[in-house]
Amino acid sequence: MDLQLIKEQINVNVYHIPNEKKVALHKHPQHDEIFYCISGSGFGVLEDSEVPLIPGKAFIVPAKVMHALRSEDNLYVTSFLVPVVRE
Repeated sequence: MDLQLIKEQINVNVYHIPNEKKVALHKHPQHDEIFYCISGSGFGVLEDSEVPLIPGKAFIVPAKVMHALRSEDNLYVTSFLVPVVRE
């Protein structure tokens, strides 16, 4: 396993989702995505359900799964895109 290659493929972002904004459903074909709520509140959205997000909570989305975010109160999250490793 090439740990350096995996490290180079991890993508870290910080997002602010303003009140009542909904991010469009989308998917990542080769990365799992982990959202960690820093501040505010909202929901991690899947095609058929929602997961509440409050500070300290995480929302994990496997690769190829449609997902989005929806804010109720100025949601701030970090996002980690982690490559799917096949050995």
